Formats: sequence, C-alpha cells, structure tokens
Amino acid sequence: MVYIRQRQLPKLHEYKYAGVDHSLLSKYILKPFYTNVAIKFFPMSMAPNAITLSGFSFVIINFLTLLYYNPTLDKDCPPWVYLSWAIGLFLYQTFDAVDGTQARRTRQSGPLGELFDHGVDACNTSLEVLLFAGAMNLGQNWHTVLVLFGTVFTFYIQTWDEYHTHQLTLGVVSGPVEGVLTLVVVYFITYLKGGASYWQQPMLPTLGLPKTDLMPQGLYQQSWGEWYILYGGLVLLFNTVTSAQNVMKACRERGEDPYKALLGLAPIALTWILIPTYLALNPVILNQHLVPFVIFAGLVNAYSVGQMIVRHLVKDRFPFKNVLLIPLALAIGDSLAPRLGLWSSVLGDDVYQVSFVFLMLGLAFGVYGSFVHDVITTICDYLDIWCLTIKHPYVEGKQDPNVHALKHERKQH
Repeated sequence: MVYIRQRQLPKLHEYKYAGVDHSLLSKYILKPFYTNVAIKFFPMSMAPNAITLSGFSFVIINFLTLLYYNPTLDKDCPPWVYLSWAIGLFLYQTFDAVDGTQARRTRQSGPLGELFDHGVDACNTSLEVLLFAGAMNLGQNWHTVLVLFGTVFTFYIQTWDEYHTHQLTLGVVSGPVEGVLTLVVVYFITYLKGGASYWQQPMLPTLGLPKTDLMPQGLYQQSWGEWYILYGGLVLLFNTVTSAQNVMKACRERGEDPYKALLGLAPIALTWILIPTYLALNPVILNQHLVPFVIFAGLVNAYSVGQMIVRHLVKDRFPFKNVLLIPLALAIGDSLAPRLGLWSSVLGDDVYQVSFVFLMLGLAFGVYGSFVHDVITTICDYLDIWCLTIKHPYVEGKQDPNVHALKHERKQH
C-alpha cells in the first residue's frame, strides 16, 4: 500500500516544526538539563533518529525483564528490576528530548524526524502500560485495560490536536513530561519498597489519614493503583477538553466547520468500543493472555496516529480507516453468534481464541511494519537523506541539505 502519493511529496518541503510546551517542569528543569548537559554526550556525527531509536532500546530491555520476571503482571520482581525500569524510562525520555536539539545543531530537522519521533513514542505507549501494571501488580484484568485506555486515548488526542492546529501543544501537565516522570517515580519507589505488592495496600490508611463519616468504606480502602487510575482519568478528561477547545478554535479561525473536526475522534471511539467488547466476550484473553493483546492494541493506535502524522506532513485529508480493526470486529462477531443463536463459535474460548490473538498481533506487526518501511523509504528517497545516519553533514558556509533536495527535485521536473 502507498501511504504518500507522488503529488503529495512537494508538501514535505513546507514542513516546519511548531510546538508549545506549557510545562513549568520542562521549562525550568528539564530543558536546561537537555541543552546544557545531556546533549554534550552525543557526537555531531550521530543522526537524531539514531538517538531516538537508541532511547527506545532501553524500554525494550525493560519490557524483556518484565516478561522474564513477571509475565502475569501480578508478581514481585527482584528490587533491582524496578530500579532498571526507572533508569531506562528516564534515559528514554532524555534521548527522546535530546533528538530535537541534535537535529537543530546538525541542521537535520525535517518531516522524517517528527514522524520517527512520534512513531517510537506510540510504540513505547503500550509497553509502558504493561511495565506500569507490572510495577503495581495490577494483574491481567480491567484495571490494566483502563490504564491502556487512558494512555493510548491521550496519545491519540494529542496527535489529533496537532493535525488540526498544526502545532504540538503540551499542557501544564502532559503525558510526555509529567506523565513519564510520574512513572519514573513509581518505578523508583517500588524499588525502595522492595516490590510491587506495596501498591496493593489501601492508600489512605497507609498514609495515616483517618476515615471520615462522609467517606464510603470502599473509597477509603482503595489501593494506590486504583487512586492512580482515578488521577489518570481526571488528567485524561482535562487534556481531552483542552485539546477539543484548541481544535475548535483553530478551525473557527480558518473559517472551517469546528464540529466536522470532531469526527476525527470517531476512529478512537470505535476502537474502544471493540476492545472492551472483545475482552468481555473472551475472559480467557482478559485474564490469561492480556499482554499480547495489549501490544496488539498499542499497534492499532500506533498505526492510527502514524497515518495522522503522515497526513499532517503532506497536508492531506484526515485518515479514518484502520484495517487492523477488521479482525477484531470479526472475532467479536464470532463470539456473539452463539449468544444470538446464529451459529457455533469457530474460535471458541480456548486455544483457537488465543491463537487468533497472536494472529492479530502478527498481522499488526506486518501492517505497521509495512507502513513504517514505506513511509520512511519514500521520504528518504525524495529528500535525498538517510534515516539513521547523516547523508549530508552540515558545513558552515555550504548549502543546506534541504535546499539541495529541493534543487534535486526541480532538476527532475
């Protein structure tokens, strides 16, 4: 499948990064650290995308340790594992932030960098959900699904916001900054407390706060993990409302129908109708094989936001289709059929159902991998650049590589 048409390629030359970060933590602590300290560890010869990918490797290592020590998400790991997760995630965030600084100082900023950065962030999202669930012993249940929902929905909303406003807006509290650092702190505290079972204690009694007559017993006895999910839900609601306001304001300023832009939320709404429906119909997946399903759901979201970013770069229409939802819808139909008296389930509720989840996972890797390969090779060929190495190093007084690419295009025409 072709994701960027030849007629759309000239739009890549109009690319200009636009971003607003309202985070005080980022402004006064993180950005000075990135620009004055962290960037000095990376040579000028290193491509920005190579930095991004190197940072993601720390998350992959963290995920592999999770699979080895706690594949069911409900057991305590050796304390050093949680420390390695905290360090790995902090390094990922640092590398993810420094790649932009590296792109500017090596004069390698371009549309491929934004696409690559968002793509890696999208893949990291579902992995961090599993790591967080493992760090809090949430287990394979609806609590982990709720965390997945909040995380991928937030990522989708921010990308949808960027598509319509033409700039990435991070609020006072955002996932890439405060959200990631919150996870780092959670992992580090888990290390100090010696295991994830610490978070299964009721939070308010652990803090020594007395119960009042107005507070229900169930609320008073909620665990740390349940309170975190509640906190995440409030942040999600705030970010969703804020992004919707940003999008509607931008559309009105351009004279466009603001309510038409809201239709861009339909794909994520459909996705999150199908996902809980499938899991409710198949408790064997929810309670015993949630890890591969979460990775599948993460790739579904990564494919959606990846298409959005590509359409944003080439200024094309909003993408509503996601082929990866088709097998999920078919599986739901197969599970509903016997309940409606239509036909016996083909997949059943045992080994064939589990096999189908891994089949969907394999399909997701194939479709998303094909998307990534096609888009990267198309952009690299057109702009005359390489993805993970610098093809045209910047030399003071010499021509900018993007100008070289533009002249190359004109010569071809």
